Amino acid sequence: MDSMPVNWEALDTLIVDFAKSENLIEDSVTCSPSSSPSSSSYRQRMVIRQIRRSLEVGDIDAATDLLRVHAPFILDDHRFLFRLQKQKFIELLRSGTAEARESAIDCLRTVLAPCALDAYPEAYEEFKHVLLAFIYDKDDPTSLVAHEWSERRRFDIAGLISSVLRAHMHAYDPLFAMALRYLISIHKGFCFRKGISSPISDLTLRLLLEERDPPATPQERLYEVPPFDEVDIQALAHAVELTRQGAIDSLRFAKGDLFQAFQNELCRMRLDDSMLDELVREYCIYRGIVDSGLASSSVSGIQPLSEPLKVNELDPGFSSSRSCSLEVDCETNKHSDGESSISNAHTNNSPEINADMMGKGTDVEIRHSCEPTGNHDDCSTSETHGPENSRVLQRHRSHGTGERSKRKRWRGRYDKHNSVPDVQQELTATAAATSTNLLEERQGLGLSLDSIGNRENMYETLLAMKDLASRGMAAEVVAEVNRIDPEFFGQNPVLLFQLKQIEFLKLVSTGDHSGALRVACSHLGPLAANDPLLLKALKETLLALLRPNEDALGRCLPLHALATSLQVAIGQRLGIEEPQLMKMMRAMLYAHNEWFKIQMCKDRFEGLLKIDSLKEINTPLLSDAASKSNAEASTNGSSQVTVSSSGRIVEDGSSPTQVSSGDVVCDENAILKVMEFLALPRADAIHLLAQYNGNAETVIQQIFA
Repeated sequence: MDSMPVNWEALDTLIVDFAKSENLIEDSVTCSPSSSPSSSSYRQRMVIRQIRRSLEVGDIDAATDLLRVHAPFILDDHRFLFRLQKQKFIELLRSGTAEARESAIDCLRTVLAPCALDAYPEAYEEFKHVLLAFIYDKDDPTSLVAHEWSERRRFDIAGLISSVLRAHMHAYDPLFAMALRYLISIHKGFCFRKGISSPISDLTLRLLLEERDPPATPQERLYEVPPFDEVDIQALAHAVELTRQGAIDSLRFAKGDLFQAFQNELCRMRLDDSMLDELVREYCIYRGIVDSGLASSSVSGIQPLSEPLKVNELDPGFSSSRSCSLEVDCETNKHSDGESSISNAHTNNSPEINADMMGKGTDVEIRHSCEPTGNHDDCSTSETHGPENSRVLQRHRSHGTGERSKRKRWRGRYDKHNSVPDVQQELTATAAATSTNLLEERQGLGLSLDSIGNRENMYETLLAMKDLASRGMAAEVVAEVNRIDPEFFGQNPVLLFQLKQIEFLKLVSTGDHSGALRVACSHLGPLAANDPLLLKALKETLLALLRPNEDALGRCLPLHALATSLQVAIGQRLGIEEPQLMKMMRAMLYAHNEWFKIQMCKDRFEGLLKIDSLKEINTPLLSDAASKSNAEASTNGSSQVTVSSSGRIVEDGSSPTQVSSGDVVCDENAILKVMEFLALPRADAIHLLAQYNGNAETVIQQIFA
């Protein structure tokens, strides 16, 4: 399966927001987790989890006490009170003591019987049926109430109460968790429809659980809500795999709010929290968001061997004074023009960079002084200037301890009850096996570890080069990469071309046209001659000579995307495998893109979940052909540019007038009619309409004939 480029800075924002919302990370010991702006929502989710756990273990009294304090409306609703008390009756009988049996009889008389009279129409019949539990023991194979004795009933009522509480409190999971559920669901549907195997099925099958929480049912008075727009009904039904009636009930419960109903349904899907946390931690360490040394002694996918990743010993009193200055604005949606909220390198002592924070959120204006000195006139990729450039990287390494103090620290999930201990070991074993193979391949290439140091230095070197690339220090990056692996750019010519583009544009911006032309003649020209796909990008790059006063570097090249591609490619050469979450996101976003090409419409929910921001990568100076060349050259890694979509997608997310399918133009009302009457997906409805000249009545008649 193909993959597509991802805006990793946008994903960073979603990941950091998720980790903060779940209190998985913290800035320092002096920064209290309760000071988080999302702590109120976190506390509500924790209350819901606590109630859920109490119900799942059969402690109905504890759950009732919590509900009485935090959600008394649940106990005022006899539909829920009846279910809770019926389960309490079963749990009392399950204990088997004479005292508990008397308490069960008292529960019947005082609470269960009165509730059964007006809870819901079937409640009284259920009440009479549950009395058979006095006769049939829980271990009786001939029991007529075996389903009442089943412990599965605990999980059903726990899921139902959780669904209602979540919707009432608006205590939804963080956007990233909801987007992950949605993308996995679409990815599975796309693979099933195309009849292809998923390259990430081993992860998605374990991450997204099969069972869902029961839906929250609307109260009877809500059945008076006027009919909903069929567009909303079909959009919800196919987005979260509901029947049409299920979508209508969900909209009724949400009082017609499509997006609230969508979030309610997404949160009914269950994720393996332990596995999700491990994937997020692995990603955060790789991206330099979280300090690897303080996160854990074992990081899956980061260490090249199965041994724990070692870090330098810190001063005992150092951790208490860690800075809380690194803040990430999680409301920022666009990060495609060299914007970043996370810095991995010290810039105060660097004469090459002057980065000032401008505006709000994560907007960063990067100004490059780049004086045309004699040391850089020839812009060589050889090791001629290796020592000078190595000192630049060494300066970044020397501030490693200080930079780690700016990174977040992994706190871990406070809620340990749902953890699955095998998940971390499985992820670690898989990544370690892959990394070992990559390490053996790297050793076969004759690369020496002496110039890099131990594994920790290797990892910190990657982060330092990623930071240099994200700041536009192309000459330094090229020299350092050549020093570490002289054969790297021979196998990754497109990455070298892009780095030399940056160097060319920097020289143009400083007025050194002679130096810029030397770079073009020495490197850009020969690279384009060897790969004709780069010729268009070369021509567009040379146009910068006509516009010397424009900020072509910041406007046209996504430095952060290039930096990530460089990190992935070099990491693979050094035996450091990229996080599994990155592989998942590429595959899932590709499936999402292709799925809505098939549907011939725009995803109405991608803006809500910030999926659109994950696809926003603008690279005018890099041709689509160059992008294709990069994708083919690095299957598991880099993604520098956005591949233009050739599929026709309706831009209006509500109700388009017509959709073209081949030579037949299908009216949107006809599509909705076929979807409604035949309960078909949108793509199948369009396909049938195309066979019958777009006539919905003819399609329906032929199906029922």
